[in-house]
Amino acid sequence: MHVIVVGAGIIGVSTAYYLNAAGCQVTVLERHSGVAQEASFGNAGVIAPGYVTPWAAPGMPKKVLASLFEKDAPIVFRPNLDPRLWLWAIRWLGQCTPERYRVNRERMQRLAFYSRIQLHALREEHELQYEQSEGLLQLFRSERDLELAQPGLEMLKAAGVRHTLFSAAQCREVEPGLSENPLVAGLHLPDDESGNCPLFARLLRDLSAARGVTYSFGARVLGIESAASGVVVATEHLRLPADAVVLATGVDSARLLRPLGMRVPLYPVKGYSATVTIREPTYAPLHALMDEAYKVAITRMGQRIRIAGTAELGRRDLKPREAALATLIKVARDWFPGAADYSRATYWTGARPMLPDGPPLLGTSRVPRVWLNLGHGSTGWAMAAGSGRILADLVTGKVPEIALDGLTIARYA
Repeated sequence: MHVIVVGAGIIGVSTAYYLNAAGCQVTVLERHSGVAQEASFGNAGVIAPGYVTPWAAPGMPKKVLASLFEKDAPIVFRPNLDPRLWLWAIRWLGQCTPERYRVNRERMQRLAFYSRIQLHALREEHELQYEQSEGLLQLFRSERDLELAQPGLEMLKAAGVRHTLFSAAQCREVEPGLSENPLVAGLHLPDDESGNCPLFARLLRDLSAARGVTYSFGARVLGIESAASGVVVATEHLRLPADAVVLATGVDSARLLRPLGMRVPLYPVKGYSATVTIREPTYAPLHALMDEAYKVAITRMGQRIRIAGTAELGRRDLKPREAALATLIKVARDWFPGAADYSRATYWTGARPMLPDGPPLLGTSRVPRVWLNLGHGSTGWAMAAGSGRILADLVTGKVPEIALDGLTIARYA
């Protein structure tokens, strides 16, 4: 079976690897010059299944409205006249109830926990090193932050996720580089981790290419057509026949699906990150951290620190917002002021492919031989290996190892 995978982000590369391992002939089409060039490129690197949650949550609408008046808000809404934005927002609001939040969170975490198992199996089989570290520490600056986190703590307990609430002193024992910035408590999740997502994607590309996967870069896909015995994928220069196609194109998936009669409620949510070289290792982080007040993640990637955060809805352009970049640096300086020269940071802005309820779309579309692996939002790295394995199982007629209810196009029927 010849399968074309459209998109070579972490989702597409993972899908290609598992399809190849399942015996398929695989061609990957990517419009950029290499793998992991869009949403996968500048993410925080956090792999925290217990922390994976939908953006649609109780209390979030109030935070979004407040962002209209706060320049350093972690969630930013910029209204415009795009009808797709308002249709997405209406669906999103409908998912911000406690019951819908619990359902969507369970769906996302089911996939994320399975994905971590697959990631570890890959790492052990191929002895992969991608600047990984173990443990996540969630920092609470105030009693209010800790109070708002209580429902999440209850869910972690119910899900059997190992976690411990640390005092400020215990947080500094785990992370000796932490400054004396006001700190009430910290939530330690020892089984969560972080790693360099683009580096992992390149390693997986090399492994899969050595096993026969063909990567075609600079190949922008114009459309997909059904054929008598399969599909035809049209690029700017070629028309490629295949038995099936998997869309792992992130935000661009909506453009490719519309001519096929499918309108997926996918909208770009802009995110930011900053990267700095470590100047003094003694004062640098050892693990992944999350500042709960600002929703900013800080991770160590070898001799660099990655600071990532802010979700901005309503602007399709990737022009950076200076206030968002300043917030990232403020948070890093608050906790690790002596670790780096933050004036020399390099910045990234990217569009995360977000669905209004949170979980991605996996599996068959409504079009024969067109498969979906998209809409992972800001948690694509945490779900990539599991999503790739599931798609390979489905395409080759196998039963996936986890239930897919709530993860397929059926929920938008």
